[in-house]
Amino acid sequence: MNKNIWAREVADQIKKKMLVVAARSGGKIPYTTKNGVFDDWTEKNICWWTNGFWGGIMWQLYHATGQEVYKNNAIDNEVKLDRNLMLHQGMDHDSGFKWLTTAVANYRKSGNQESWNRGMLAADNLAGRFNLAGKFIRAWNDDGNGDRAGWAIIDCMMNLPLLYWAYKQTNDPRYLHIAISHADTTIEHFIREDGSVKHIVEFDPMTGEYIRSHGGQGCEDGSSWTRGQAWAIYGFVLSYIHTQNIKYLESAKKIANYYIKNIPENGLIPVDFRQPKDCKLEDSTAAAIAACGLLEIAKLMEDRENNKYYEAAIKLLQSLAKQRCNWSDDCDNILEKCTAAFHDQEHEFSIIYGDYFFIEAIWKLTGEELFIW
Repeated sequence: MNKNIWAREVADQIKKKMLVVAARSGGKIPYTTKNGVFDDWTEKNICWWTNGFWGGIMWQLYHATGQEVYKNNAIDNEVKLDRNLMLHQGMDHDSGFKWLTTAVANYRKSGNQESWNRGMLAADNLAGRFNLAGKFIRAWNDDGNGDRAGWAIIDCMMNLPLLYWAYKQTNDPRYLHIAISHADTTIEHFIREDGSVKHIVEFDPMTGEYIRSHGGQGCEDGSSWTRGQAWAIYGFVLSYIHTQNIKYLESAKKIANYYIKNIPENGLIPVDFRQPKDCKLEDSTAAAIAACGLLEIAKLMEDRENNKYYEAAIKLLQSLAKQRCNWSDDCDNILEKCTAAFHDQEHEFSIIYGDYFFIEAIWKLTGEELFIW
C-alpha cells in the first residue's frame, strides 16, 4: 500500500477513536489506563513530568480537525498546571514537556498572552537550573542535600526547545547560550563512540568535573536504554532545526544510525538494546519517539540518505499500528506495551506520551502536525 494512503488511514482511525475518548475524558490529566480507562493525575501529582502530554494530544487533534472538545480539554490541562508552575519543588528539567505541549502550543494557535506568560515563566525556571561550572542543566531535585545537584540526563535534550522558543520570543541570547551549552556538554559526555547514549551523567556540581554515568532507567550502567536513544535522536535534530549548527544534525544521525542497526526484524523495540537475550520486555514509546526524530532527519537529507531514515520510521510506525495499537473506542489508550523503566515492577502498560508521539509521527506523514518543539 502507498505509505501516504496508509498514514491517512491511520490518522482517520486516530480521529475516530480520540473523538470518543476526548468527550468522556474531559477534566482529566491522564498518565496511564486502568482497565482501559484513563486515570487522573490532577490531584495525585500535578507536578508529574508527563502532565502536559494530554494537552499536547488535544492540541494536535484540534489543529487537525478544529473540533472544540479538543481545545477545551487542552486549555483545562494548561490552567491546571498553574499549580505546578507556582510550586518550586515541583519544577525541574521537564518544563518543556509540560509547557511546550500546553501553554506554548496554545500561544502558537491563538496568541493568548496568558499562555505566553506561562511559557516564559517555565523557560526562566529551566534556564535557572543551568550549572555554569559544568555547562549542563540539572535534572531532578533532591531533598535539599545536594545529592543530585550534579546530575544531568539525556531526556533534557527534548526540553531545550523551550529555551529556543524563549530566545526567539525575547531576542535575549541567554536562553540560546544555555541551550547550546547543554547540548554541547551532552555531545561530549553522553554519546558513546558507537552511537549509543548514556541515560544519567553525574558531574561535580562545584567544579563541573565529569564523575560517572548511571544506568538510570535502562538495564544497567553501560547499557542502551531505548527511550533515551529516542530522546537523543529527536532532541539533537531539534537543536539543529533551531540553531542550524551541523554538529547537532551529525550527532542525531550518529545516534539514529546506531538505533536503526538495532531495530528488530519485527520492528518492536525492547526496553534496552542490551537487555539480556531472554528478556522480551518492550517499550512502544521508544519506537514512537524515535520515529518522530527519524522523520525530521529524513526531511533534511537527500535521496538515498533520506530514504534510510524515512523507511526506518515507517517500519517502526507500521509495526506499532499493526501490532501494538488498540483501536477500540471502548479503550482510552492507543499504544500498548509501553515501559517506563527497565527495573520498575510494572512493565508493558499504556503511557500517555506514547500516544502523543505516535499521533505526532502520523501527523508528520499527513501534514497535519502542529509543530510545538
